[in-house]
Amino acid sequence: MRLVAKPTEQEIIEGPQAVSFQIANGNARQRCILQTDLPTQALAHKYLLTNWPVIERRAREALATGVLDDGQIKLAMV
Repeated sequence: MRLVAKPTEQEIIEGPQAVSFQIANGNARQRCILQTDLPTQALAHKYLLTNWPVIERRAREALATGVLDDGQIKLAMV
C-alpha cells in the first residue's frame, strides 16, 4: 500500500491546490483550471485523472455556454 505524500511547507502556506489542463476546441486548445481542496499537487492531479470524464464534460459544457473567466474555464472540485 502506498503512503500519501505529506504536504510540503510551501503547499501548506499556499493552501488548497489547483490543477491546470487543456481541452481541444476545434483546432485550438482551451485552458482550464480545476480548483481543489486538496493539500498537495500530487493529490490534486490524481483527483483530476480519477474524475476526468466528469471534469471534461463540465469543461465542455462551460465552453459551449461561453462561461470563461479571463479567457480560461475555471472549475471547482466536484
